This record gives sequence, C-alpha cells and structure tokens, in this order.
Amino acid sequence: MAPHLDHICVCICTYKRPDLLAKLLAELEHQVTDILFTYSVVVVDNDINNTAQDTVRFFQKSSTIKIDYYHEPEQNIALARNKAVENAQGNHIAFIDDDEFPVSNWLLNLYKTMHLFNADGVLGPVRPYYPEATPKWLIKSKLCERPEHKTGTVLTWQETRTGNVLIDKKIFENKGNRFGREFGRTGGEDVEFFKKMEKAGKTFIWCNEAPAYETVPPERWEEEFYTQKLLRIGGLVGEKIRRKASLPTRIYFLMKSTGCLVTVSVFLPFTYLFGKHLYVRLLTKMMFNYGVIAGYTGHPVLRYRDE
Repeated sequence: MAPHLDHICVCICTYKRPDLLAKLLAELEHQVTDILFTYSVVVVDNDINNTAQDTVRFFQKSSTIKIDYYHEPEQNIALARNKAVENAQGNHIAFIDDDEFPVSNWLLNLYKTMHLFNADGVLGPVRPYYPEATPKWLIKSKLCERPEHKTGTVLTWQETRTGNVLIDKKIFENKGNRFGREFGRTGGEDVEFFKKMEKAGKTFIWCNEAPAYETVPPERWEEEFYTQKLLRIGGLVGEKIRRKASLPTRIYFLMKSTGCLVTVSVFLPFTYLFGKHLYVRLLTKMMFNYGVIAGYTGHPVLRYRDE
C-alpha cells in the first residue's frame, strides 16, 4: 500500500457462488487507477462449508492485487459485511456483490466522483447481464433493471444499496455504524444502514459512469423467483408500516395496497394476451401488495431469503 496514495478495499461477501466469484475476482485484476489510489480485496465467505476458499486461494497465488480471505460461518449477510469492514485496509471501502462484475474504470469513476462532489459515498448502477439462453420474456419484462440517475444526483436512503458503492471509511470509525444483524436473513440491512447514515448527515451521490453488471443465472429465469421475492419484500414493508408508521399512514398504505390488489386481480388474466412479460410484471405487483397486507396483519408469507 503506497503511503502517499488513498487505498480502496473492495469488500465481497459471498455465499455458494464460487464460479461467479471467480469471474468477479478476474475482472477486479484489471481496474484502472490512473495512479490516484491503490486497492486490495477482502472476501468474506458466508457459507459454513467454506465453498469460496479454494477459489480465493487460486487467485491469491497468481493475482497482482492483495486478496484476503475471511470466514463468517453464521449465514447472515449483515455479519459478513461487518466482518469485511473490520478487516478492510485503507481509507475507502467499496462493496460489490459476488454475482456482479465491474467495468475496468469502475473504481476510478467512483473515486473521482466522490472527491469531485465531496461526498461520503458514491453509488453506481447495477445492470443485468443476460446469458445467451435467457428467456426473451424476462428481458422484455425489465424485472431485472433498476433505476438510474444523472451523475451527481444526491440520493435518499430509499435509493441506496451495497451492490455497487464506494464509502469513506471514516464512517465506520464509529463502532455503532454497522449493518444490523437483525436484517441478516431477511435483507434490507444495507438500506437500513444508509437510512441511519442519512439521519447522521452523511451525503451519498450517484455516478452513472461506474456500472457493475449482475449475472442473471438460470435459477432466476422462472417467474416464481420474482413472485416470491416481491411477496417477501412486501411482507417486510407491511411489518415495518405496522410497527413504525403513524395511524393515518398505516391506513393510507393498507387502503392503497388493498385497492391495487383488487384492481390487478381483475385485469391480470387478460394481460397474458399481450405477452408473458406483461403478465409476470403485473403478477409481481399483485404479490407485493398481497405481501404488504399480510405483513401488516402480522402474518408475512415469506420472511427469509433463500440466498
């Protein structure tokens, strides 16, 4: 680590994806720095059976960058993220998911944007990467696409996540600034973290020139994956509304979700006439609102992620 340069630690939390992890580590070899910073990698294996260890060891032997391996045996993404933070070197931390891979100027553009706007963190787009055999209905549905913004846009906590982000490590000097263990199996630990940071006055902005690409594997080619995902998310939203929102807000969201559920249920059978992509997109919307109602009443259908 050059003493006169900033150093970025790229943190990867992985769970049973050795092949995708290998692709990510290979791409990280080619990051352009313009001699503005140095970087290294920390991998935290969240599988009790250490399925990432052999992959990391292979790259450690031949890589031109430093790669450290740590093991978090309890399946909990928040604990894995916290372990990565605790073992990260340098003064900047980048997070990228194990099923993603970045462009060669990913870190460089995040770094330049952070310093240009004097931000506490910078997020970039995560775009889907579709293997050749991906069903056309899935691509057309745009279920895998996420909102993007103009570079320099100040983000609210609802627009944040850790799939592609660079953060000033000073944030983590406060031991209370960690990812919540209670969200480690349900998801949402990253959004809750950014919500807390926003309340503390931290600023996070967008860099549209620093994309990462998320591989859409065959197990995500079925409509069931998306209906269950939205059902789970809706349930968590409903629970949160019931616990934390004011009475008028609770009534508003309950009426909104009920109205949407009824309306979509009426029109859903006819959408298949216009293509499966439209049918599944509307179906996921129906499942989300059903999940909100179920979570609000204290009976969420799905609570934990499978991965």
